[in-house]
Amino acid sequence: MRRRYGAALASVALVAACGSAGGDPVEADAATASPAETEAAEAETDAPSASGAFEVVDYSDQASWLCHPEKANDACDVDLTYTVVNADGTTSVEAVEIAENPPIDCFYIYPTVSMDETPNSDMTANDEERRVVEGQLAAFAQECRIFAPLYRQITVPELRRGFGGQGFTASIPMRWSDVTGAWNEYVDKFNDGRGVVLLGHSQGSSLIQELVKREIVGSEMEDRIVSLMPTGMTTHLDGDTGAFGPYPPCKAMDQTGCIIAYSSYRSTLTPTEGALFGGKSRTGKSALCVNPAELSGDNGVLDARLSARGWYGGEPSEFVNGEGVDTPFAAVPGLLTAECVDNGEYSYLEITVNGDPSDPRVDDIVGDVTGPDGVNAGWGLHLIDMHAAMGNLVKIVGAQSDAWMAAHPADE
Repeated sequence: MRRRYGAALASVALVAACGSAGGDPVEADAATASPAETEAAEAETDAPSASGAFEVVDYSDQASWLCHPEKANDACDVDLTYTVVNADGTTSVEAVEIAENPPIDCFYIYPTVSMDETPNSDMTANDEERRVVEGQLAAFAQECRIFAPLYRQITVPELRRGFGGQGFTASIPMRWSDVTGAWNEYVDKFNDGRGVVLLGHSQGSSLIQELVKREIVGSEMEDRIVSLMPTGMTTHLDGDTGAFGPYPPCKAMDQTGCIIAYSSYRSTLTPTEGALFGGKSRTGKSALCVNPAELSGDNGVLDARLSARGWYGGEPSEFVNGEGVDTPFAAVPGLLTAECVDNGEYSYLEITVNGDPSDPRVDDIVGDVTGPDGVNAGWGLHLIDMHAAMGNLVKIVGAQSDAWMAAHPADE
């Protein structure tokens, strides 16, 4: 069967800037930026003119959080039921059991999603913020308490303006104040010696990286990091230690105090010069790629959780015989496999789609960034970096949690 499912788009920033799940192209200014242009834009946002006075967010107020153990109307309190769609067309529905008293925490910073017209977003959760934690984060509640702050991120319209030549006026200090404010609130009032996984995607991953470098290394929290997962953002390791700060790449599913990072591309559309993610550093260091489908013991088979809903008016996803499923998510066993590849310039997670036209299941996936001229290969499968590996990532966090608690029995 040759139809493609309509993916849940992991980074609404890119959906809005570059296309929708239904494939309707819109202006793709941000999607045409080279890595050098991206770095220049980031440097421009650090200019004093972009750093004016701003109000400090009160993270003791639950309204400042998307997901929090004490929050009513928690954005992560969603239906995670999924339908397993097998290659032969048979299906089964799987419920997801949320942990009642998980022993570790997950602290998450979401990607560029806000469609607010201002340079920095406001502190009101719109549909885009809620949808991204539904697809990228909520499933981790099977293994950890979830903390996901709102923050005044650089918005999609601001990226469009900046990459369109109008300049950036967003405040970098504002978003940094928010992330550190939320982190300190968590550490001071809720951590209580617990292990914590740091999760992020895209803009959120860049902030996780900075949080580690500037706030965590050398602090009391350094030894409480169960793992780091800055996905969908290039991560370079220290050339001398082979680690990110004190955290080496994860080599085993139950290893703790380590890092998992990758950026994904299709096996049929691999990164070339100008691609945004996974490139070498200025000093020639390769980007980190840790394959969650190998680390989880699944021999490279991705355990995806794909959205069954359309995105912003897009058609509902099709999975078998041209039909959708009745659950919010779907799994497609064996359809997606992954391996880490280094082509000399880029190190990335190469995803192969193993579609079979002779069976009733879908044969391809959506996840590419599209614009007026079609697929923008430089972004890879950025939109589904986390969705494609969600089952593997949750499995890894479960094993890490068990290992952490075995090594810290007094923390139970």
